[in-house]
Formats: sequence, structure tokens, C-alpha cells
Amino acid sequence: MTPTPDDDLRQVAAVGPFFGLRTEAAPAGPGGEGYRPLADFYAGRGPDPPLGERLAVVAERLATGEPRVAASLVFQGIAARLWSIAFGSAVLCGRTPSMSPDRLWWHPDRMAPEDLWLPAPEPLPVAASDAARRLAVSVVEDHLVPLHTAVRALCPVSPRLLWGNAGSALAGSLRVLHGWCRTQGRPDQARHALDLAGRMLAAPPLRGTGSLRTPPGDPDPAFTRRSCCLYYRVPGGGLCGDCVLRRR
Repeated sequence: MTPTPDDDLRQVAAVGPFFGLRTEAAPAGPGGEGYRPLADFYAGRGPDPPLGERLAVVAERLATGEPRVAASLVFQGIAARLWSIAFGSAVLCGRTPSMSPDRLWWHPDRMAPEDLWLPAPEPLPVAASDAARRLAVSVVEDHLVPLHTAVRALCPVSPRLLWGNAGSALAGSLRVLHGWCRTQGRPDQARHALDLAGRMLAAPPLRGTGSLRTPPGDPDPAFTRRSCCLYYRVPGGGLCGDCVLRRR
């Protein structure tokens, strides 16, 4: 029996909460529960752009007076969720779900996996040789590029910093997925994940965002970025594990 898109997504969700999302039907649809298509956040639709509202809420919760700190962390959070689902699907299932911004709904006040909802998912076939290109379209072109533009329209945050966040988010998804594949006895998929992430990080716009390596004595990959997400400027925050400032 051919696996359905729901079967694929359930398999990916087994990796961890960041790799899961909602797919069930609901009488009122996602909008009835307060979700909005991600396309709305990218386009800034309405008199009160929802992305601007989200940045303000995050800044308040983090107790930071620097809008660029909230902008950076919101971007990185969305990127991490998108990479986990698409990247995990490509590695574990050989295909990714269709996640166009008008079909993928977001509820920013909910935690993973409840924050994203993809009603009636449809699969996109991904051959191993084509996986990097498919991911570049479904995650980078369809989501991260318009999100990058929308965030910078609201806040003067460095474009290099935001793409560094995207690279860091992919590396984080890789580390979790790679470790899960090893513990589940899937060495071929662990190697595939490492190879695929390496190809994504070697291509624009992620090229130059950091270095990916497997340290001696550690079976899991490590990433060192060449920019900082500004988390250290959050009261009580510190340096992230991949932060460029750790080398200074």
C-alpha cells in the first residue's frame, strides 16, 4: 500500500515536536481556531499587519527594548519549524508535503506541533538527486525569502543575520534528525541528512552562513555560524551553542 501524506507526516513527527504539525480537518477550518495562512504574515495584509503584531508580542515577552532582537528570534523560530518538517520529510520519506504559504496556517501563540496546520496535505515527489532543489523552492523561495523581506520591512535587522538564522535553523534540524536516525538504526538516512544539509548550506542564500563539521569523538554534526542571532541581548539570555561570539 502506498503511504499517504498523513502517513509520511506521522513518521516525520516521531522525530520530535518540531517535526510535527496538524493535518486533520475541522468544521470551521483553521481560521475558526485563530490560525492564519503564513502568506498573510509575509504580505502584511490588513490595517494591523499580523507579523508586526507578533514582533511586538515577542519583544514584550522577552522584555527587550530592541525590536531587532524580537525580529531575529521570530524569523529563526519560523525557519526552524519549516526546515524540520520539509527536511525531515525529504530524508525519511523521499518526498515533501506541499507547503505553499497560502495552504500552511500558523498560530503564533501555540507551541509546536500545534502552531502549524496543513489541512489535507498533498505530497511532492523528491528524488535523492533533486532533494536540495525541492527544498530550496519549498522552504527558501516560498517562505524564507518573503519572510526575510517582511521582517526587514518592519525592522532594520541585518540581512546577513537573518540568513545566518536560517542556516542555524537548518543545522539544528539536521542535528536532531541525524541523532534520531542513528538511535533508530537508520545509518543510511543519517548520512543522507548530513549530505543534504551540506548541499543546502553550500548554496545561496545559505552559503557562507557558517561551517558544518563532524567533530572528532562526536558522531553528530556541529555547526558554527558566522553571525549572531542576538539572543545574548535578551535579559538573562546567553550565547547559543553555534554562536560566532564563542570563538572571540
